Amino acid sequence: MIITQTPLRLSFAGGGTDFRDYYQINGGGVLSTAIDKYIYVIIKERFDEKIRIGYSRTEMADSVDEIEHELARESLRKVGIRGGVEIATMADIPSEGSGLGSSSSVTVGLLHALYAYKGYLVTPERLAREACEIEIDVLGKPIGKQDQYIAAYGGLRRIVFNPDESVTVTSIELPDEQKRRFSESLLLFYTGVTRKADVILSEQKRNIISKSQTLDRMKAQVDEILSCLVEGKPEKVGDILDEGWRNKRQLAERISNTEIDAMYEKALAVGAIGGKIAGAGGGGFLLLYCPVAYQSAVRATLANLKELPFALERDGTKVIFNARRG
Repeated sequence: MIITQTPLRLSFAGGGTDFRDYYQINGGGVLSTAIDKYIYVIIKERFDEKIRIGYSRTEMADSVDEIEHELARESLRKVGIRGGVEIATMADIPSEGSGLGSSSSVTVGLLHALYAYKGYLVTPERLAREACEIEIDVLGKPIGKQDQYIAAYGGLRRIVFNPDESVTVTSIELPDEQKRRFSESLLLFYTGVTRKADVILSEQKRNIISKSQTLDRMKAQVDEILSCLVEGKPEKVGDILDEGWRNKRQLAERISNTEIDAMYEKALAVGAIGGKIAGAGGGGFLLLYCPVAYQSAVRATLANLKELPFALERDGTKVIFNARRG
């Protein structure tokens, strides 16, 4: 039996510049962090040659081709496992429409577990690259590449997407005090609104050329946030997040709505400085940057929303249990 633990993520700046249509022309870049909320993948050997997949439902298949869970099906194909296994996935948060990169964390975690099951040690770069191949090239999902890379590598990272398809991942090392001040100023609330990210992302993808100047500005905010963190001025991050969110809402019509706007403006009115809807937008989790002194007021104002306490996660995907036969 193999168990992998793969983190979810928050993106602070540059989202959208990780789409191929943008980075192949302009080069892309994001600032993202893994958080201590996870996707777990369990794989064990079966007595027979069938494949059992357990997630929100259960599948029993005689061959890989019969599997309806597309991420599991394509991961099995990629690794070359054709039968005789049971796979189960579990998540710390709602697995669909959260905006925390759960689909890509599932793919990275699946690949990691399957390779470990076969006895292979693979690098984070390979896991991220092959997860991108599955989701973008094979399944044709209208997504970028940041989620796969932060899930594989973990930590607080600047990730650059080069026109030649190479990816440069840089760890952001902060003094403990700066990191603590930054982390404790972040709040995450579940809006209760779920959405199909593909619909929003498809529109965003269609608009990349016409919105390239907005994306350029969002990419520039990566270095601006990094400068604030390195210089020990984390309070200025909130202002940059606010500008980034207002820019992001220009990329597609459904990224925000009156309900989300009301939540956000209420939080700003009582002390939050900035924030954004995590991921594609349209629902899922609301990230806020708020000084500690005003957090009680924000929590009271958003009392109808469920808060998700979290911390920044140092590690990327890892095997947390390995009892492999042979």
